[in-house]
Amino acid sequence: MTDLIAQLESEAQKLILPRFDETVALDLGMTLVRLAAGKPVVINIRSANRVFFHAAMPGSAPLNDLWARRKSNTALMFQEASFLIVQRQSAKKQTLDQHGLSNDDFADSGGAVPIRVAGVGVVAVATVSGLPQAEDHALVVAALRDILSNLAG
Repeated sequence: MTDLIAQLESEAQKLILPRFDETVALDLGMTLVRLAAGKPVVINIRSANRVFFHAAMPGSAPLNDLWARRKSNTALMFQEASFLIVQRQSAKKQTLDQHGLSNDDFADSGGAVPIRVAGVGVVAVATVSGLPQAEDHALVVAALRDILSNLAG
C-alpha cells in the first residue's frame, strides 16, 4: 500500500498544468469523453463554485452524478486526488467521518484528481465516476497527461 501511495504522490507532482481556463477545461472534458468511449461514466470538471464541463456517457446513472460530486468535494477539501486520500485513510485505518466530513457530501472513493497550475496550486478538479475507483482515477490521469503534453508542445 505504501508503494501505491508513493506512486500516487509522485504522479501528482508530474500533473501540473502551465495554465487552466475554460478552453483548457473544454479540451480536458472532450479528451475524457474520447477516452471514456463505451464506458458508463459521468465526467465532471469543476472548481469549488463553478462547473466547467459535465457529461453523462451512455449507460451511466444519476447515482454517478452524486458520486462525482462527493469525490470532487473530497479532492478539493484535501487538495489531493481522492484515490490518494482513500489509500492514506486505509493505511491509517481511518475514514473521512473521523475528520468531521459527512458521507452526504464527501466520498472515500477514487476518481477525482485536482487540477494544479504551476505557481498557483489547485484551481479545479476533474472527476470520473462509474468504473472501479482505480479505473476512474486512471482515466482522469490519462486525460491530464494528454492535456499537459498538448499545452507543453
